[in-house]
Amino acid sequence: MRVLVVEDERHIAAAVERGLRAEGFAVDLAEDGEKALILARHNVYAVIVLDLMLPGRNGYDVCRTLRAEDVSTPVLILTAKDGEYDEADALDLGADDYLTKPFSFVVLLARIRALLRRSSPQRSAVLSAGDLWLDPGAHRCGRGENALELTPREFGLLEFLLRHPDTVVSKGELLSEVWDAWFDGDPNIVEVYVGYLRRKIDTPYGRTAIETVRGVGYRLNGKGG
Repeated sequence: MRVLVVEDERHIAAAVERGLRAEGFAVDLAEDGEKALILARHNVYAVIVLDLMLPGRNGYDVCRTLRAEDVSTPVLILTAKDGEYDEADALDLGADDYLTKPFSFVVLLARIRALLRRSSPQRSAVLSAGDLWLDPGAHRCGRGENALELTPREFGLLEFLLRHPDTVVSKGELLSEVWDAWFDGDPNIVEVYVGYLRRKIDTPYGRTAIETVRGVGYRLNGKGG
């Protein structure tokens, strides 16, 4: 899943980004309101974490504009403004949750997961391909009755493939959606994680759910392999 973090304090943005990546989220960063709007209009995010005091357009204006443009992505306000009227204004403008600084990353993560559970009726609650299944809200997956233990990155990769069954997806798409839009490391990291995933969801069961399409990318068999 992909999260947009809108924060102009670099150390806070970096800390939140690090924590979310460790939990398997792909993360895009914006340091001002204008960039936030551009990214939110052109990408699909699971959640937007939004500061209120930003250069240029402030967080109130960003939230108001997104809702006026029918962008329904859940918005979690993360701000140093701790007044009750500040919180009421943000919620009235369309924010879904409000957390004040200083904050605990554990609480931030729990609130993000709560927003994902709330918005899950708009998406398939449980994704499946044959007896291969994944529940994004509960963060669980398995083959039939057998639970699978995946790392956060493996979970994110499998989720993306399950959301696009029988469709060829390129390495570039996977890097952008499961890692992030500006990933500049070795693109072969995708092959490495596909290998990890196959050894957990396919090899023990004699299946081939993830197919390699030479020179193009990967395709998840909609029947589960």
